[in-house]
Amino acid sequence: MKEQQLSVLGVGMKIFTILSTLLLITSCSLSETEKNMDIEMMHSDEIVTVKLERLLKKNGPGIQYIVVNNTETVFERNIGFADIKAAIPMSSDHTMAAFSMTKTLTAIAILQLVERNEINLDDNITRYISHPYDTHITVRQLLNHTSGIPNPIPLAWVHLSSEQHLFDEQHALNSVLTKNNKLTSKPGTEYQYSNISYWLLGKIIENVTGDTYPDFVTKNIFEVLNLLQNEISFTIVDSKKHAKGYVKKWSLMHFMGQFFIDKAIFGQSEKGWTHIRNVYLNGPSYGGVIWSAKAISRVLQDLLSKHPKLLGSKYIELLHSQQKTSSGSLINMTLGWHLSNLHNEQFYYKEGGGAGFRSEMRLYPQSGIASIIITNKTSFDSTDTLNDLDIHFLTP
Repeated sequence: MKEQQLSVLGVGMKIFTILSTLLLITSCSLSETEKNMDIEMMHSDEIVTVKLERLLKKNGPGIQYIVVNNTETVFERNIGFADIKAAIPMSSDHTMAAFSMTKTLTAIAILQLVERNEINLDDNITRYISHPYDTHITVRQLLNHTSGIPNPIPLAWVHLSSEQHLFDEQHALNSVLTKNNKLTSKPGTEYQYSNISYWLLGKIIENVTGDTYPDFVTKNIFEVLNLLQNEISFTIVDSKKHAKGYVKKWSLMHFMGQFFIDKAIFGQSEKGWTHIRNVYLNGPSYGGVIWSAKAISRVLQDLLSKHPKLLGSKYIELLHSQQKTSSGSLINMTLGWHLSNLHNEQFYYKEGGGAGFRSEMRLYPQSGIASIIITNKTSFDSTDTLNDLDIHFLTP
């Protein structure tokens, strides 16, 4: 009798366990469904905030994300840490390295000189600088990446910020040109991204104006928009307000980086992340700006403005005009922006990434908005992230 009771009890326990498991699975499914239903019922600001928070790793690097129209901030969130070790939260005042997003500023600076009749876009660049390449390369071709100039891996083209006073930019450029002195295609015939092209554009600006590239951009872009040096500059003005750059300690990026970058750049480990010491790129015109998302949003607001300060409307239209090869084939490039589409709307974009930071900025002319995302970690899918976030702010 006892054995029968135990047997019945055992069967009952098994049934209870199975039912409990099914209930748990159901409750989890319902919970996830409820979460999705909750998100669908949220306001777009709340949805984007939730999505941003899901991107964060516990005790990990931070993110700045901002959306603006031509007069005001539409949305802004700063999350995560600017300094993991000290547990300092990311704020809108923290600056980070822009890297290749700088190229759009270089394009604006060149078009300012075109507007002043000091440069002609279709001039051969030999009129302004000496170089080892084909004499038929034009300023326009440098801007739209059809010059045929090569693009060797630029990971080693950096130096510690502490070594800036010893750094010789012209010597660094000459070394790069000597090692990469052959074109990969005939000028104008095909699109090929090139950091060297934009480094040369910086030298054109210097030779035409007599200013250093950083000084010209500071006077003609930053100061025109009343941006302060601690907001946007070519050096780290306030180290306490400059976010630390990071790479995940146990990652392929960290492993491979040690073969291409001076090991002195790698700092201490902080809760599973390796701190990347502050560096400057060897060529400021292809990637040297230090800024915050809030600061660059002011530049993008001006490009959206009905009365822009940086360029006349005719030249902003020129900045945004889709480019062609010499045979007439369209390329997904303007004179400083790449082109893409989201939700049937064409937008202009520029990415930036390097040691410790990743970023992307966009202009959506049809919706009249711009967006910027910057994070202080090397690996980050800025494109998919902005596609997911920006769609909530586009005009239906």
